[in-house]
Amino acid sequence: MDSNKKYWKGLEELNRTPEFVEKNKHEFAEPLPIEEVLSGAGLASRTPRRDFLKALGFGVGAVTLAACQKVPVHKSIPYLIKPEEVTPGVANYYTSTYNGHAILVKTREGRPIKVEGNPNDLLAGGGLGSQAQASVLDLYDTNRLKDPQMDGNDAGWDAVDAFVIKQLAAAQAGGKKIRIISSTVHSPSTQAVINDFIAKYPAAAHINYDAFSYTGIIQANQQSFGKAVLPHYNFDKADVIVSVGADFLGAWISGEEFTKQYVSNRGSKALESKKMSRHIQFESGMSITGTNADARIPVKVSEEGLVLVALYNAISGTTLPGTKKLESAKAATAVTLAAKELLAAKGKALVVAGSNEVANQVVANAINVLLGSYGTTIDLDNPSNQYKGNDAQFVAFINEAKRGEVGAAIFLNANPAYDYFNAKDVKDALGKIKLKVSFAGQKDETADLANVIAPNHHYLESWGDDNAISGYYTVMQPTINPVYNTRQAEQSLLIWSENTTDYYTYVRNNWVNNLLTLGGLSGQSGWETLLQTGFVKVASKAATPATNAANVGAAAQLIAANSTKLVAGGDDKVELQLYINTAIGDGSYANNPWLQELPDPVSKVTWDNYAALAPKYAEHLGVEEGDVVKLEANGYSIEVPVLLQPGQAQGTVSVAVGYGRTHSGLVGNSVGKNAYPFASFSNGTIGKTLVATISKTGEVSPLAQTQTHHSYEGRDVVREVSLKEYLKDPAAGTDHGKEHKTYDLFWQKHENPTYDWKMAIDLNACTGCGACIVACSAENNIPVVGKDEVRRRREMHWIRIDRYYSYEQNGEAEPDEETGMVTKEKQIAKLDDLDHVTVVHQPMMCQHCDHAPCETVCPVLATVHSSEGLNQMAYNRCVGTRYCANNCPYKVRRFNWFNYWNDSRFDNYLQNEHTQLVLNPDVTTRFRGVMEKCSMCVQRIQAGKLKAKIEKRPLTDGEIKMACQQTCTANAIIFGNANDPDSELSKALKSERTYYVLQELNVQPGIGYQVKVRNTIENELA
Repeated sequence: MDSNKKYWKGLEELNRTPEFVEKNKHEFAEPLPIEEVLSGAGLASRTPRRDFLKALGFGVGAVTLAACQKVPVHKSIPYLIKPEEVTPGVANYYTSTYNGHAILVKTREGRPIKVEGNPNDLLAGGGLGSQAQASVLDLYDTNRLKDPQMDGNDAGWDAVDAFVIKQLAAAQAGGKKIRIISSTVHSPSTQAVINDFIAKYPAAAHINYDAFSYTGIIQANQQSFGKAVLPHYNFDKADVIVSVGADFLGAWISGEEFTKQYVSNRGSKALESKKMSRHIQFESGMSITGTNADARIPVKVSEEGLVLVALYNAISGTTLPGTKKLESAKAATAVTLAAKELLAAKGKALVVAGSNEVANQVVANAINVLLGSYGTTIDLDNPSNQYKGNDAQFVAFINEAKRGEVGAAIFLNANPAYDYFNAKDVKDALGKIKLKVSFAGQKDETADLANVIAPNHHYLESWGDDNAISGYYTVMQPTINPVYNTRQAEQSLLIWSENTTDYYTYVRNNWVNNLLTLGGLSGQSGWETLLQTGFVKVASKAATPATNAANVGAAAQLIAANSTKLVAGGDDKVELQLYINTAIGDGSYANNPWLQELPDPVSKVTWDNYAALAPKYAEHLGVEEGDVVKLEANGYSIEVPVLLQPGQAQGTVSVAVGYGRTHSGLVGNSVGKNAYPFASFSNGTIGKTLVATISKTGEVSPLAQTQTHHSYEGRDVVREVSLKEYLKDPAAGTDHGKEHKTYDLFWQKHENPTYDWKMAIDLNACTGCGACIVACSAENNIPVVGKDEVRRRREMHWIRIDRYYSYEQNGEAEPDEETGMVTKEKQIAKLDDLDHVTVVHQPMMCQHCDHAPCETVCPVLATVHSSEGLNQMAYNRCVGTRYCANNCPYKVRRFNWFNYWNDSRFDNYLQNEHTQLVLNPDVTTRFRGVMEKCSMCVQRIQAGKLKAKIEKRPLTDGEIKMACQQTCTANAIIFGNANDPDSELSKALKSERTYYVLQELNVQPGIGYQVKVRNTIENELA
């Protein structure tokens, strides 16, 4: 391990601020709120006793009654098993699809409680992102509309149908246009229904509108290759990857799929083969992709296009017209080195760009043509269908509506009144349309302007299908009857088209007649097989090379002109970058509390968006973290708190979209500020970058961050080495060969004769996405506590992803001997180092130590060691002394300060019986005054053992998967029996890269970590 590197969690820890020192010097981070607890202030009046059983009893009845409808019931077919009826206490699994991913839905007593990836899913190999994991909670959201509405009042479906059909006929007869505006449709059956609707109403047209657009890539491919498609990228086939502003491990196009591909060339198996791809990232704001790069170079937003031009010049040996010199000397050097690397990997190289500017994408296309990437790392012949939005078409719709040419507008999974950059234009346009229909499940910002709301089913109540990428078809089947009086949007369109076919039959017929044969299936038996497997895969077309036909010189000149417009000038000017994060996304998930409380992978902020500024630039502006600043541009302004973000490019500010909702529900309303209005339409696309004015407001709004809630006091917990060091010594960075003194006076030797459950985590695979946190919350009934409690360091997550910054120490700023803090002058002197930090992500949960320090201090034996190597909690014994939390060196135990289940202060979650239906009955809910922590999903262990026992066979390796392990697209987590020498777990723990965190304390942790390896070029850049 590099001895001259310093690792730190956050700036407060690095700088030893007074607040950090004060909060971490006491035995406990927070004193017990005795008066508040004893007085019962703020507590709900109803009794919490047996609340879970009461909710279960009520909930099953309620859902059963709500789901009784006088329509034919088409039974879903469970995955692999076909029980005659539901067996109480036994889970059923059904195949379905979520945004093109084949998934399995776990149901208990007829209610979905967990979503997991289908292990055969071609996109993510069984992994799922945080949004998919959290989607089951939306099913039970009481903010969902219970009935259709007309003019703001509840109405019956017959009345709605009669009114809509009459208005559609009138619009058609009157020569008015009819428009269906939807987010990208990649369902073959949905598209067929829309086509049938258009056939019935020739005045109709379908417009794909995406809140976060990829029109720039699609239009660039039209110019370059005559194909208006979104390519399918193959990161697994690339030896060298250069990304310019594309967060491809995060929210860019298909993050889970790209993560799986990316890690295949960088994880343990790749390293065992002595190979590893190289990843170079140019970007302005620190993204999850940037944190994983081998070399990350901060550049201004206005320089991203210039980097692409410089890269093209270096690879082609020419100079494009309009070429401008890069402001940063380090960026210029990095471009030269990146070009050299890409040329050496010709045919196995990949350049991606995150900009929605057509010119930027045209240059990126030209670079990839020079590198021979098409047909290998980029596939135009089997494109992605995930985004088809056309910005110009939607702008044209707004204009024709304002001219009074549109008689009817129907919105499907689209909310432009919130996420279009000019909401006033949308409102004015809709004001001139007679029939406005929204299929929103909640009364969102656009539905609020509609005169008809025909609420759609939740996807877990729906039939359907998906075709996210060419040749891969997945099927959707309901796992529960509709809870409310909703109706599938496609069924509504069929009725309004005067088609009497029900949508289940429509989907089935579409598959039987058109799609089953693609997968070698046919007839009713083929349909039933499909419902069991969940998908079909069609042979792909041969990917072919491409020849560039676009005018690269003209694109370069446009980039130069755009960069000149963007360059910020003056002390109060800053380049504003809008981005989308992996939790809240485009804002569709704002009302999901699991996602709101999920710490951002980089900043670790929850329940808010913020203005991310480089520490040095913040010092220049005279603002500190938590200070509220006003951002103004495009005649719009917002006030958001400042986050000091190491690695942020100087002179830039990054703000996440997806916040500031006004009609999302109790959870999401007024959380953060809406940044969409900062965007603008130019050159055929909606851009997300511009120059803004930044000013101080004098107000302070502390952010709810989780990162530095626990301190290791400078102990060595994370290890990384360069690929060069690893190839020289595979044990580099570990404690192999180092002896630690051991003392066994306080612990008996534990005998684990049959099973010894342990875990291995590959730091090279973990990208820090946080999907495991949501999966753990769903599996283990972990409560959401809200922003205020997170600020008080009381988040309840059983697993956290620690994010460590590091940089090369060049004359470290030492803390004052008396105060233990770094002086302001010394802090400022080190700010330049913070521009070029590297990041390591480390999952941290209970280590299930054999010499567990928590066990020795518990006065009531509430935490004990099992005969299978697990550290277990007996909740009914725990009296809440918190001694165990104080004695845990990993700081992974959580204390229930309140009854989060039924305390009126936490009404953002589980405050109603319907929402409580999501609880896993195999895991007890915990109440005020007890400690809790990772149980290593002991309920899954017991279920696996029971299944093997019933089938009279031994457990097989890999049969039991933890919730965190199962959802990890990167396969960073391995769980198994260490007593089995042939298990994948045993092999991983024997790896020369394996080390144990704080091994020197002799607590004998049960989780081994594999050292992070970077294929770095940092020394060359220095």
